[in-house]
Formats: sequence, structure tokens, C-alpha cells
Amino acid sequence: MNRIALAAFAALSLMTFMRCSESETAGSYIGPADLKVADGKMTPELLLSLGRLSDPQLSPDGKTILYGVSYTSIAENRSCRNLFICNVDGSGKTQLTKDGKSISAARWALDGKAIFFLQGGQLWKAPYKDGKLGKRTKLSDVAEGIGDYLLSPDQSKVIFVSTVPSNVKTPADSDPALDKANAFVAEDLMYRHWDHWVTELPHSYVATLGSEIITKDNSIDILGGPDVKFELPIEPFGGAEQLCWSPDGRFIAYSCKKLSGKQYAFSTNTNIYIFCPETGKTTAITCSGGYDTDPVWSPDGSRLAWLSMARDGYEADQSRLALADLDFPEGENPSAAGIRYLKGFDCNVAGPVWSADSKSIYFNALYSDAVQGIFRVCAKSLETPELLTAKGVWYDFGSPFGILEDGTLLATWASMDFPTELVAVKDGLAKSITNENEHLLGQLTPHRTEKRMVKTVDGKEMVTWVLFPPEFDETKTYPAIEILLGGPQGTLSQEWSYRWNYYLMCNQGYVVVLPNRRGTTAFGQEWCEQISGDYIGLNMQDYISAGKMIKAEPYIGKLAACGASYGGYSVYYMAGINNGLYDCFIAHAGIFDEKYMYYETEEMWFPNWDNGGLTEYAFEDGQMGHKGDGKTFGGMQQAGSPWSDNPKARRHYANSPASNIQKWNTPILCIHGMMDFRIPYDQGMAAFNAAQMMGVPSKLIVFPEENHWILKPQNALFWHRSYFDWLDRWCK
Repeated sequence: MNRIALAAFAALSLMTFMRCSESETAGSYIGPADLKVADGKMTPELLLSLGRLSDPQLSPDGKTILYGVSYTSIAENRSCRNLFICNVDGSGKTQLTKDGKSISAARWALDGKAIFFLQGGQLWKAPYKDGKLGKRTKLSDVAEGIGDYLLSPDQSKVIFVSTVPSNVKTPADSDPALDKANAFVAEDLMYRHWDHWVTELPHSYVATLGSEIITKDNSIDILGGPDVKFELPIEPFGGAEQLCWSPDGRFIAYSCKKLSGKQYAFSTNTNIYIFCPETGKTTAITCSGGYDTDPVWSPDGSRLAWLSMARDGYEADQSRLALADLDFPEGENPSAAGIRYLKGFDCNVAGPVWSADSKSIYFNALYSDAVQGIFRVCAKSLETPELLTAKGVWYDFGSPFGILEDGTLLATWASMDFPTELVAVKDGLAKSITNENEHLLGQLTPHRTEKRMVKTVDGKEMVTWVLFPPEFDETKTYPAIEILLGGPQGTLSQEWSYRWNYYLMCNQGYVVVLPNRRGTTAFGQEWCEQISGDYIGLNMQDYISAGKMIKAEPYIGKLAACGASYGGYSVYYMAGINNGLYDCFIAHAGIFDEKYMYYETEEMWFPNWDNGGLTEYAFEDGQMGHKGDGKTFGGMQQAGSPWSDNPKARRHYANSPASNIQKWNTPILCIHGMMDFRIPYDQGMAAFNAAQMMGVPSKLIVFPEENHWILKPQNALFWHRSYFDWLDRWCK
């Protein structure tokens, strides 16, 4: 269950705000793995040992790329990120740091002679010359730590992200002597989020870069101080991309959901604001609707672009490119002279980047080839974007991080065959800049991938990827894995994953089937939206169509269905309706009982919309309600609640996976993380208990320290081994 606008970033850093970076323990340097592959096949150990490249930054002179690579030690159960540089053509690769504690968010100084970065929750700066860093200077001493930052255009100021206390209390808040007591006290919703109890909230501060060490005391809180219980940036994944300096450094555009408690839990209404550090004034550019994020100022300062969803409460609404022409009243903050939206584009926009002349906007998007491409649109017309990456090429491209004088785009790319690397794109042709893992991936035997069109029960065509094992021989018999996608909105594209890794799966001797069923986002909003309110309907039939397609092949023996999150829901539901199509199931972090899930998840807008639909919001005396039939509970209409009389909601809850357990008869593995607050772990326990009581061969794995994902290296390795052990037991 993840917000589609965030999922579109393609590679989410494991450093979720500050929690990961602050908790990391310094150790010895971790470098690239030196593994020898005996049989040409990928293993979980090799997968987890790959270097993870991220956050490329082009130097001011346009000649050098600064980036980070994380390496993992399974034995030490940790990863560590260090800094590298290379020329824009990939030559001259040099490692700048070999620290035992991660370095992140590295940024060039304006003259290219120094580098800013975060380490240990503080901001640092070091001189740079001829591929070497000099003596490091600590620029901040913020007690709560810094999670991210954004330098002003002239680098005289910095925005940094830290935390303030929330409304969730602990015993020590009432009595400091109870410092050993452990409890959380809440009187409103959103007391926990994703994987943490909300005892603190992120705020963003403006500070001057100079001779004085940066602290909160000499900084300006953009939201007005610790008593303001809003988030900036937005939890749980937001970072500095939610804020943007104006080119002259006078103003800051930012996105913020200025709600808390129940209002926050039931709404996605995030707006764009402009703040002036000199006057302390804040004005709104948008004031109603859905999820407005990622503001980016045009280089000439005349316009502001951002990502916008129209409907409040709907996380999978189409992510549109929005653009406001700005007025600049004397002595006041800029205001929107008019807001326009991208036309002629039925896909989700992500990662907007302006051209240097302010005439064009670049972005990436998943489109009907079931891949992610780079697009460009004229800022004046804002209509019918041009695809800059070649059609029919099976790679996922990120947004440009640099545009060279000859028009070459510097970006990232990935596929099911390799993780994120740097790439140059010109005239539709892509040329690799880095190949961080060639020494490992080059030892593997190639495999084949096919793109098939599967006919659905209502006569539509569904893009389905099929991966074959290395040295595939169609005269032999192979087991198959069908992947049931999470989300529920998302796309099975050419992305690379460190858990649901299809390259690894086919290398274990499985044919892997990836159907882009109803609810996937690359094929237009109608295809995407069909799943809302119809979890048990056409998307399940899409899975069955893909399963029957692959099982009809003479080289296929047994077939497993595996999925996480909504994919786990799909596994649990399919267990009661598949009529012997599948021979084995694996559900990770899946929803088992929709009714109980409604009562225990955290962001309530999700089940409220998808379980029955949401009527239009209204605000009265600062309290959120709804226009409609007036049936309210706690100030909010629960159109998708278990007690709603909405026909969609009644159908939905009546057909929860838990309602079909008497039909379960297929072996099933249930996996869950105890720190998963989106889909709490008792959902996995309940599914396992039900399977046991039905006499179904079943297994339960619970990770006490993991969330919706499995992040710690040894836990991840155990996850992979358990996954394939279960598949091999029932499918080979």
C-alpha cells in the first residue's frame, strides 16, 4: 500500500527521513563484493551484495558527476554509502570517501571546489580538488539531527529538515522521573505512521551558511515553531524535493498537508505554499483538492510547476503536471495568476525538471509500453509531451539530473536485468555511463524475457512480461511463478527490486509471469481506476487469465502465485477462488480481513476510498466533513467503512479474503513485519491461523524489527531463502 506519486520515483532510499541514518552504527569500511559465480546463476547472496548507486549530481561546469554507492556486508548486517565521481562519459571514476559510516545528500559548491554532505545527522563541507576531498568542516550542531537539506541558489542559506515533538506523549512527558517507563499516549488519530510511533514530526528550517554553527536557535522554522503540529516534508517518505528555492533566493515554495489527527488520516489534501524568510509571510498557491507535491521553480523565476492530483482522499488519482504563472505584488509573496494542467497525456507524471531557458519541462512517466520513459513538454502550451527515450526499449529511465549543451540528457536507468546506473540519452539513444556491478552481473548466464499480450475475460489486451530461466529448453518442464502486484495501483515495468527480484527468480529455475492487471498505472486512468471498489472483480480475473495462459504452455508444470501488500491480499483472496489453478501461495504483508484492517491501519483515506468511494469534502468551522447525504461519524462520512450502507462497501467487506477460508486447500506461506503499521502483522498471523485450522499446509514468518519491507541484510537473506525453500517444496 504505497502512494502512487511516491512510488513513481522508482528507487526509494532506505534512509527514510532521519530514522535510518541516525540509528546507523559506525563500523569499518564496506567495499564492493568480490564473489565468484560457479554456475552462472544469481543467488540471494549475490543480489544483496550488489552496489546500489543513487543521487547523481552534475558539477557546475557540466563535466563531472558526483554520486553515492552503498555496499552491504551480510556478516555485519549493515550497509554503508560512500561517494564517487566520474566524467560525464563514464571515464575517470574515482572513489572520494572510504568511511565506515554512511555519507548522503552530497552537493557541489557553486564553484565546484567543495562538496556539502550529510553524515551522522549533521551537515558538513569539504574542499574538493583533482578527485580528492580535503579536511572536513562541520557546519551544524542540531541536537535532533538533520535528515535532509537544500542549499539556496547562491549557497548563502540552507533549508534543513529536523524534528519537533508531536501530540503523542510518553510517560516522561508527564513525569521526567518515569524515564524508564515505555508507553505511547494518544487522543487523536495518526499516532503511528508506516513503521514508527509518531512522537515527533519533521519541520523545515532556514539558516544562514557562514561562520556560525547552524542550530535551531539561529534558524527559522518555516511552519512557525514546534507548537505547529504539521509535517514539512510530508511523512513517511518526503524529503527536500518537497521544497524549492526561488532563483533569486527570496522565496521558498513547499508542499504541505496542513492537517493533523483525524483530518490528516482521512485526507490527501496537500497544497503548495510560498514562504518568505525575510518577512515570515506564507501564501497558498493551491488551496483545495488532492495531493499537490514536488514544486519546482522555473529558472527565470516567473513560473512554478508541481505534481497535482485532483481528488482528495484518492492516492491513485492521476498525477498531473501543474503550472502556475506567478504575479509578484510589491512587498508581497508571489501569487498564482492562473493554474494550468498538462493536456493530452493519460499517464502519471513524476520528477519534473525545468530546462535552463525555462521553455520546457522534462519528466518521467510509466506509459503503455510498460516501461518508464523521459518526456519533454513545452511550458507555454503544456500539451502532448514528446517521448525522448526510444519506444520498444525495455528500460526504466529516471528524470534528468543534468542537460548538457548538446542536448544530451544525463539520467538513471534500470531494468529487470540490472539495478540503477547512470545513462546518457540523446536522440532517443541511450549510452551507459556507469556499470557498477559488471564484475558480478557479467558472470551470470543470460536469460530471455518476452512481452506478451494476454486476452482478458472482457476482451481487452493485458501487457504481461515472461522471464525464462537461463539456458531455457522448451522440451523440458519448469515450474512457474505468477507475481500478484501490490499497490493496488502500480506497474510491473522494467524496475529492479532487491526483494521481488525477477532476475533472481528465473535464475532459480522458474518461469516468471508478470501480468499488468486492472489497476496498473501505465495504461491510462480508466484501466488504473477500475480496481477501486472492485478488488474482488476484474483484476482477479486478469490474474487467472495470465495463469491459464502460462499453464497452457507444454513446458510448464506447477504454478505458484506470490505477492506483497495488495498482492498479499490477492494471494489470500485467490486461495479461495482459484479452483486448482495454483499449486502454492506466498503472501507478504497481505490484507486478510478487510473489516479489521479498516480499524487498525493508519492513513484512513486509503481504505475509505478503495473500499467504497468517497464523497466530496467540505470544511465548516475548521472541521472536516462531507457534502452528500449528511451521514457522518466523528465529523467524517465513512463511505468506505464497514458500517456504511454504500453498496460498494457492503460488497467489498462481504467478500474479504477471510470470508473464503473454508475453500482454502493450497499450501501457503505467510510473511509479515511487526513494525508494519500500514498493514499490521496480525493480518498475517490471522491468515496463518486460518490456514492451520483448515488443515492447509502453511508456514508463518514474522520479522519483529521490519516494516512493510524487509531491510536488514540478514533478514533479507533469510526472506529470500525461505521464499525459495517454500516454492521448491511445493513446485519442484
